[in-house]
Amino acid sequence: MSERPPISPRSPRAALEPEQVPPPPRRSERARNPFIVVGNAIITILLIAMLGAGAAYYYGKQMLEAAGPLQEEKIVNIPQRAGKRDIADVLTREGVIDVNPWFFIGGVYALKASSDLKPGEYAFQKNASLREVIATIVEGKVVQHAVTVPEGLTSEQIVARLSDNDIFTGSVTEMPREGTLLPETYKFPRGTSREQVVQRMQQAQKRILAEIWEHRSPDLPFKTPEQLVTMASIVEKETGKPDERSRVAAVFLNRLKQKIKLQSDPTIIYGLVGGKGTLGRPIKRSEITQPSPYNTYVIDGLPPGPISNPGRASLEATANPARTRDLYFVADGTGGHAFTETYDQHQKNVARLRAMEKQVQNDTVEPAADDNPPAAANASVDTPAAPGVPKPAKKPRAPAAAGARPGSAQQSAQGAAARNAPPAAAPVQQQ
Repeated sequence: MSERPPISPRSPRAALEPEQVPPPPRRSERARNPFIVVGNAIITILLIAMLGAGAAYYYGKQMLEAAGPLQEEKIVNIPQRAGKRDIADVLTREGVIDVNPWFFIGGVYALKASSDLKPGEYAFQKNASLREVIATIVEGKVVQHAVTVPEGLTSEQIVARLSDNDIFTGSVTEMPREGTLLPETYKFPRGTSREQVVQRMQQAQKRILAEIWEHRSPDLPFKTPEQLVTMASIVEKETGKPDERSRVAAVFLNRLKQKIKLQSDPTIIYGLVGGKGTLGRPIKRSEITQPSPYNTYVIDGLPPGPISNPGRASLEATANPARTRDLYFVADGTGGHAFTETYDQHQKNVARLRAMEKQVQNDTVEPAADDNPPAAANASVDTPAAPGVPKPAKKPRAPAAAGARPGSAQQSAQGAAARNAPPAAAPVQQQ
């Protein structure tokens, strides 16, 4: 019988521990391959990167689409040569965005708009998101400012208006010829040069004039489109009522065909002040007979060129005048004009206008005496008449003289003695 080894007393904890710890299992040769180790590391990094990119994409998309801080539409000017950081600063300062400038730059790169940001004046909508803000600048749809050039202004007056408008830049190096600009409402972005504005107005005038000339009445006494513009410029100055333009044009054209002097007060004024456009006082008696290339009381036919820049309506009215035999017109006291074919009827219309003027004078405070007192009720044709009723204004426009002869808003008594075809008397007064 074999003997057992003696049992050594141990603690319960020691009894539970194995007498000999087995060695750890050895990794396989394949697992220890350095390529496997590197591959596992790369996969881990890629997984982490993908998770980070997904989180960044989700967060970035939320930021791009989130409503912006603007409480109402706002116009902001992005200056020339502004970099992405400069643009971000401008937008933040104006309250268009409220994100970190670097996030704006990141959004620009994310939307692949780095080279497409354009300077200009932009209208950003209420609560515009960052994506919408960037898209607005990329599209380049800058704010268009409406600029209205009234009919009947001279070229010098138009250039002066452009010079006073601060949305334009530069200066006009050469004064455009009279009658070559088309009065109209145009739209320009801020920063447009004044030379570009003039060129656009000239191009519009050429296009409209060519169209109107092509569809003109066949019996017009004009040889060139420029002559039509000259006549239209007189019509433009003579009436402010759209429905009278074609009839006023007919009066002047009838007189032109019958070789009767046009006798238009605005032509006297243009001869006196040129492109200034306004005389600032009534025409003097001596100025009616004063020789001038533009004084149609003295010269026969048309003046040498336009006296203003007529609008499309006056050009069309002159190219297709009313079919009448009228040779005279005078203010009717109600804002319009009375047209007649004969001088006798014209005299009656003038007498009616004078009676209305006298009634108006009687209903007002008696004026103080001055160098040119109003005429008495029985004023003769050769006596200066009392101030007449001014023409109605159609739009803001250059002041025009009102004196009327056959073919004007108000009859000019001072010029009666100098006319071949005697018109009735009426005041010579600038409007």
